[in-house]
Amino acid sequence: MSQILSVNDIHTYYGESYILQGLSLKSDRASVVALVGRNGMGKTTTMRSIIGFTHPRRGKIYFKDKDITDLPSFQICQMGISLVPQGRRIFPSLSLRENLVIAARYTQRKGAWDMERIFSLFPILKERANNKGNQLSGGELQMLAIARALISNPDFMLMDEPSEGLAPMVIQNVGNVIQQLKESGLSILLAEQNLPLALSVADYVYVVAKGTVVFESTPEALESNEQVKREYLAI
Repeated sequence: MSQILSVNDIHTYYGESYILQGLSLKSDRASVVALVGRNGMGKTTTMRSIIGFTHPRRGKIYFKDKDITDLPSFQICQMGISLVPQGRRIFPSLSLRENLVIAARYTQRKGAWDMERIFSLFPILKERANNKGNQLSGGELQMLAIARALISNPDFMLMDEPSEGLAPMVIQNVGNVIQQLKESGLSILLAEQNLPLALSVADYVYVVAKGTVVFESTPEALESNEQVKREYLAI
């Protein structure tokens, strides 16, 4: 299985706040890699560093063997990375369909993920297509956020806390969608505080604390490591 993303010893700051302190990880094609840890440990900053919102001051990020460390976000997206942001961040005054049309309009990538296939994956979105963003439930908003990222036809998807604020049954649906996307060949980096969800879908897991990786393993090995879960995941 070939590597699609490599993050090598990145150091990222917000102003003078030193957030990522030498973080490294990698992801293979058609796999789900989970980044888990308590809030404030650097998961979202890792996502922002990869997508180009907050460039690392040191270290390198490679996507499909190309250095993307200092590229602008729009160029990184055009290369095949999409983001499902924390908090969904859809346009609440536009309809569900309009949110997808806008996302599709600004991509230069062509592929299998069009409106028809997205509605096939998310039948509830087809039913709600003419509803405005502020008329959707939390679960529907999360599905829309994932659909909006898919319609750019990415090779690699960043998902930042997709289970946040959702009911247990909806979280299970999110897990099912992630599994289906992996089976379709999409590579995913999942930042998630919900450990059961992360372990259920991931092929490999990184535990992050204070801006660096403190443990990495298969999901099974982390599940059985009570010390790591107690010390870094508050379990």
